[in-house]
Amino acid sequence: MIRLVITCLLVTSFISKSYSQSLSQTIRGTVIDKITHTPLFGANIIIIDSNPLAGAASDINGEFRISKVPVGKHSLRITYLGYKERIIPNVVVNSGKELVITIELEENVVLNKEVVISAQRNNARALNEMATVSTRTFSVEETQKFAAAVNDPARMASSFAGVSSSDDGNNTITIRGNSPAGLQWKMEGIEIPNPNHFAAPGASGGGISILSSQTMANSDFMTGAFAAEYGNALSGIFDIRLRKGNNEKAEYTLQAGFLGIDAAAEGPLAKGYQGSYLVNYRYSTLSILDKLGVQVGDGTNDFQDLSYIVFLPTKKAGNFTLFGFGGLSTSLFEAERDSAKWEESYQRYDSKFTSNTGVAGLTHSIILGKNTWLKSAAAFSGNEIGFKESRLNNAYIAEERNRQFAGNYKFTITSLLNHKINSRHNIRTGFIFNSLAFDVDYKVYEQDLNAVQQTINESGNTSSIQLFAQSNYHLSEKFILNSGVHYFLLNLNNTYSVEPRLSLKYEINTLQSLTLGYGLHSQMQPLGVYFAKNDLSVKPNRDLEMSQSHHVVLGYDRMLAENLRLKAEVYYQSLFNIPVSSDSLNSFSMVNVSEDYITDPLKK
Repeated sequence: MIRLVITCLLVTSFISKSYSQSLSQTIRGTVIDKITHTPLFGANIIIIDSNPLAGAASDINGEFRISKVPVGKHSLRITYLGYKERIIPNVVVNSGKELVITIELEENVVLNKEVVISAQRNNARALNEMATVSTRTFSVEETQKFAAAVNDPARMASSFAGVSSSDDGNNTITIRGNSPAGLQWKMEGIEIPNPNHFAAPGASGGGISILSSQTMANSDFMTGAFAAEYGNALSGIFDIRLRKGNNEKAEYTLQAGFLGIDAAAEGPLAKGYQGSYLVNYRYSTLSILDKLGVQVGDGTNDFQDLSYIVFLPTKKAGNFTLFGFGGLSTSLFEAERDSAKWEESYQRYDSKFTSNTGVAGLTHSIILGKNTWLKSAAAFSGNEIGFKESRLNNAYIAEERNRQFAGNYKFTITSLLNHKINSRHNIRTGFIFNSLAFDVDYKVYEQDLNAVQQTINESGNTSSIQLFAQSNYHLSEKFILNSGVHYFLLNLNNTYSVEPRLSLKYEINTLQSLTLGYGLHSQMQPLGVYFAKNDLSVKPNRDLEMSQSHHVVLGYDRMLAENLRLKAEVYYQSLFNIPVSSDSLNSFSMVNVSEDYITDPLKK
């Protein structure tokens, strides 16, 4: 067997050396205006340092195609009259899959009838033009390259300045000393539940990411002074974007790794139609080994997930997108039915932990006239986490000790309108409506009573409304001003927050810039906190206000070389309205909570 493997490796190496020079692939995609998302006709796309020079021009639909591109890393230069030149470095071309990308160009600022042109060489700038401070764009390739990231954006983010992992055993992160619960996950503009396997109730991380690198596109990670469209978060935002499937030919990918077997399929929905599908399924490697009789660890850990995006363009009604993901994870431990093998007390317990999460959404985007773009979305999401534990008595009969269930459910409707007033000024406004529900049922063994007792049995529902308006204004060629306001209302107790946001960016030159940002941010308490009851069935926490924080960030960014970048920030935060224990002898504070449901009486 070993001899066969060595022979296969030698043959593979020989084939790779013999044909690597001839392997090529196609780069194609669409060039659009960054603000209005309208296609740009006649944009020039060239591969830098290609010999002979390779490139293409976008057609009336903004689409382009460059064929027979050698596999490897390349840099693209995109130019278009009236728009800033853009350079995209380190574009990875693989032999087995076409590279399909969407390129957004920013219009030149016109002052005194003089066109000012500057190249965009900083590929790390935010995808969201309203976000100028404490924002880092990350690509799928980066999640594959960072040490110990294992294609996980959260583990990758722990390598950023000001971000740390709160536990080596999972991907939960702490941003600038805040609670991990202050992080918000978004997908396609919609707030989503924690997208991780083996997640505890109320946590923002878990053992393994549900998000597959096969379906992700370049996304934004924010750590302070967020733009006005982001709310209900105190420490950070993960704004995940999904890529569309290949709409010209079917492609299939199968890969095996330490975490799981990953299979993806994508392609056109019909011949001659621009719509496409992309679906990815992953199954746990540990579970496969367990089924083969290979025991890894004390228990059995099993997970699987499915993610998809279906793109449905129309000629006049705009573009529709179906998207979603689902993740199932189970951790099972069965005690040996032989007390002689019990060395620790936990070894006489059977336990089963389940954590299931899912999102299903629909987005619609449409261009309204030359300078206006509207995007709306609706989604249903939720997670259910359960834990069962039984103790073996001396007759090896399982006696229940723990039974816990926690479910959170959400229905979301959002809409965002973007309008370009002119080349210097664009505005964005919108709303976010959330219908929220939860169900918690905890039963725990009380040793004094020698019986399982109900400790929590609560359920409830409410809704929230968020409104926002923001402006992106070029004061001059070098100065960019972003300003806006976010309004957040929790209908449960009519508490609200009006949050101003402001940031200024000064582009010293194409290689370096200064930024200054301020934001007031708020976050509602976990829903179960409001509905917790005391011994008299009174809800002492129902009128709690939102936790709030002032963010001030001063930053400096400089490209030292093509592959070397310096970014430094001075960050100030002031937290207030943080609920603490009503008991003066108890030092408990919600700012230190990272998971689970809190039922203690609290006060601000």
